[in-house]
Amino acid sequence: MKKLKSLKTTTKVDFATYLGVIAAFAIVSLLKNGGFLNRSLTGMLVPICCYIVMAVSLNLTVGILGELSLGHAGFMSVGAFSGVIAAMSLQNAVPLGWARLVIALAAGAAFAALAGFIVGVPVLRLRGDYLAIVTLAFGEIIKELINCLLVGCDENGLHIAFNISGTLTIDDLGMSPGGTAIIKGAQGATGTEKLASFGAGFILVMLTLVIVLNLVRSRAGRAVMAIRDNRIAAESIGVNITKYKMIAFITSAALAGAAGALYGLNYSSLAASKFDFNTSILVLVYVVLGGLGNIWGSIIAAAVLYILPEALRQFSDYRMLVYAIVLILVMLATNNPTIKNFLGRFKPRRSHRKEAA
Repeated sequence: MKKLKSLKTTTKVDFATYLGVIAAFAIVSLLKNGGFLNRSLTGMLVPICCYIVMAVSLNLTVGILGELSLGHAGFMSVGAFSGVIAAMSLQNAVPLGWARLVIALAAGAAFAALAGFIVGVPVLRLRGDYLAIVTLAFGEIIKELINCLLVGCDENGLHIAFNISGTLTIDDLGMSPGGTAIIKGAQGATGTEKLASFGAGFILVMLTLVIVLNLVRSRAGRAVMAIRDNRIAAESIGVNITKYKMIAFITSAALAGAAGALYGLNYSSLAASKFDFNTSILVLVYVVLGGLGNIWGSIIAAAVLYILPEALRQFSDYRMLVYAIVLILVMLATNNPTIKNFLGRFKPRRSHRKEAA
């Protein structure tokens, strides 16, 4: 007890977050094994884990770093398709499903981190609406590139082509008769072996929480929050703005890529249209309603708001209207401190001269 009382408040909160997620996993697993969850809810468990990781990772960019990103679905898309390619191309070399899942998650995180670096170098020099516009464009560009992508695999390795003209087919990849088509352009990935599981989703959520919470509590995390609170003051005391922005942005992108890989391996078919602008906005809604910088709030918001449309299915055509009303009520119930702070960042500020006058 003495050791527990001597811990910092932030450490207690972090441990409470870990224990809460573990308890939720244990309860849901018991309900699932006991047959208390219907088929629909059981099929939603892995996507819920994916969107929790997405919400927590986006909170790192929007809530902790203080930069608005509207292209988070683009990183999820990169991770999803690179993870599917890695898992499908290693079917013969790595027969164990869990081993291929781990490799796919690592590949999805690595390629998404690379995309985050490529995008972050020019984009993070922008601020406010300009950053949001560029990240939005990135998400749409990724979607169109994947629609033009043809990927297959045979004993000779991967075969890749870009169907920019729209005249190419899988047959143009030159694979052997026993080759496997992985991505078929606008059709997306088809015939994918389902490797994802609720247990893997839980491990990914826990890994995400460990990475994000340790980053936030570290020296780099304090520098990131200093940049969010006052960029000029942080720069004046020697904080490397670009370095710490890149750390947060790339970490966020990598976690989104891992979530995308798990999501992609949960379905037998996957199209690039799934990761459109609406997906980015949906994850942003989870972050805002959960509270900017509030990791536990992002977890609860992602889980509840993902299940809510399915729970409202009995309302048929009116379920999305009811969903919108519930979102408004949740925003009002928070008394709007988070919403006001978030929207206040985009309001024009008075100059110091006018304030002095």
